[in-house]
Amino acid sequence: MSVELETCRTLARPTPSRILLIVLDGLGGLPHPELENRTELDCASLPHLNALTRRASTGLSHPIAPGVTPGSAPAHLALFGYDPLRHAVGRGVLSALGVDFELVDGDVAARISFCSLGHDGTVTDRRAGGLPTEVCARLASRLAAIHIPGIDIFVRPEMGHRAALVLRGPGLDGRVTDSDPGQERMAPLSVRPLVPEAMRTAEIVNTLLEQAEHTLRNEDPANMILLRGFAQHEEFPSLSQLWRLTPAAVAAYPMFRGVSRLVGMKVLQTGSGLEEQVATLETHWSEHDFFFVHVRKPDAAAREGNPGKKIAALEAFDAILPRLLALGPEVVSVVGSHSTPSIAGHQTWHPVPLLLWSRSCRPDGIAEFNERALRAGSLWPMRHVELMPLLMAHAGKLAQYGA
Repeated sequence: MSVELETCRTLARPTPSRILLIVLDGLGGLPHPELENRTELDCASLPHLNALTRRASTGLSHPIAPGVTPGSAPAHLALFGYDPLRHAVGRGVLSALGVDFELVDGDVAARISFCSLGHDGTVTDRRAGGLPTEVCARLASRLAAIHIPGIDIFVRPEMGHRAALVLRGPGLDGRVTDSDPGQERMAPLSVRPLVPEAMRTAEIVNTLLEQAEHTLRNEDPANMILLRGFAQHEEFPSLSQLWRLTPAAVAAYPMFRGVSRLVGMKVLQTGSGLEEQVATLETHWSEHDFFFVHVRKPDAAAREGNPGKKIAALEAFDAILPRLLALGPEVVSVVGSHSTPSIAGHQTWHPVPLLLWSRSCRPDGIAEFNERALRAGSLWPMRHVELMPLLMAHAGKLAQYGA
């Protein structure tokens, strides 16, 4: 963390003002031939977002650093003011926290993906045919019955074909490799220790995988599991400690609930639809001074390679934006977690659109919320980790530095 950010945190003070941070997952795009070489933001009808843009400071933001493609977790940690190069968190811990599992220090967690194995032992479908969540829950309960002496095994369903695995016991070490080969037509990998201290943990996990294969061998299509993102739980500094906030998260997808819980936010119970999320925000508006709202559908559509669906997701958010603004937040920021262009179908390193509105902001004359226009904004270039001090300053939550 830079000296400047450390200084900002020493200036943090509580005030009644409220900050609303809206993260549109996968927001950034690239020109697409189906859109006449325009981006999804270029094509979407966004009257409310454009109106807010004209009253805001705007720009583009690098989630990590120029040229670095971010994972979802580090991109969000950066938006919350944590340097993701300093605060690395494994996917397994986030998966466990995302399903409301109470981790204790020393627990080792990993993400499970139910998959299909062919007769030759290679992976034929890494998502087990789009496994329904209710089937995942049934299979997770079967895996939780696996017995390894001296180790407690917890398996909790996430969503679809994914679940969370937690190992608890003495002498565990999360520094082991994944069993997920990362592609189909390859066999699951044996787990290896990355340090000598993790040898026992690798042996435990490989024993678990052998028993899982036996347990699931008659299931169709989910007859095996892949493990990735091993991590060991450690205490993490909270937003309340660092910024003197009372933060809350409105997020439906487990991983983003997990990263919110990791930084000490109260994770509010909500449905996955925008209407449900806004209703949750309205119900709890008086209880907190910092709200993180996660909007997932733009990213999900882009991963399908469907630019029209991503445009529809952006327009759906725009339609509900007036209800969010009607709550009267003193500070509003709309930003992408990372870029997920439909033409790519995955996350990329490109900087993402950003706006910041408050009564003390300096509007920079940008009329449209899209990649091309925002390049001329006053907040370009910047990095995600620099956003939090700006939000705090605009909310009057940073004291003066020096006499």
